[in-house]
Amino acid sequence: MEKGAGVAKAGQATRPAKRGCRMTVSGKLQKPPQIYETACPCIVPDMEKEHGRGRPRSEQARMAVLHAADDLLLEVGYAGMTMKNIAERARVSRQTVYRWWSTKAEILFEASAGDAAEELAVHPSDNPVDDLTAYLEALVRFLAHSPAGAAYRALIGEAQHDSAVAGLLAAKDILGESARAAVERVLRSDADSRTIDQATALLVGPTFFWILSGRDPDQLVARERAEAFLHEVHAGDIAGRA
Repeated sequence: MEKGAGVAKAGQATRPAKRGCRMTVSGKLQKPPQIYETACPCIVPDMEKEHGRGRPRSEQARMAVLHAADDLLLEVGYAGMTMKNIAERARVSRQTVYRWWSTKAEILFEASAGDAAEELAVHPSDNPVDDLTAYLEALVRFLAHSPAGAAYRALIGEAQHDSAVAGLLAAKDILGESARAAVERVLRSDADSRTIDQATALLVGPTFFWILSGRDPDQLVARERAEAFLHEVHAGDIAGRA
């Protein structure tokens, strides 16, 4: 895969309407900082200085950086992103960015992993087909339409020729926790770790390959894939529940 190319192709990930405001640490929605016109050039409020006397709000600055990375990825692609323009978009200093991350890949990884945990969460039911269908539908939305999924796809592409990014992805599987949770609900309670890993790859693999190879996500029928997975689990004796 060419560096930085094809980031937004799969389903054309777009910014959700909720991104117009940012969620503060207190849980209240806050509009993006406004630019105030004065007799001198425009003055932009510094995201690092709120609370009178310039006391830094580190968590707010950190979240601003994560949102800025999301925005820039969709606008200029991975290759066009730099630590400098991420800092400028977030309205923080480069020193602040480097306080938490060494590379833009690390920023995107954290942004993607955090959103994936929420976007791929599925409430269990008594029907395994319904549960797996719900998970696969969430997986398609994440990979094909979510800004966090766009970040994940960009990292997958970059990992093909950047060993540092490959190591970053190998250290923690962004999809792994949610996929294992979905699989464990349909396997026998005595299934071992290797069995769970095999079943997880079987569940996620076809959808993952379909989206990352640029195919139309709308042609994936999640319920059919869920039923096929359960059939393969039982036919292959992968510790499936009756």
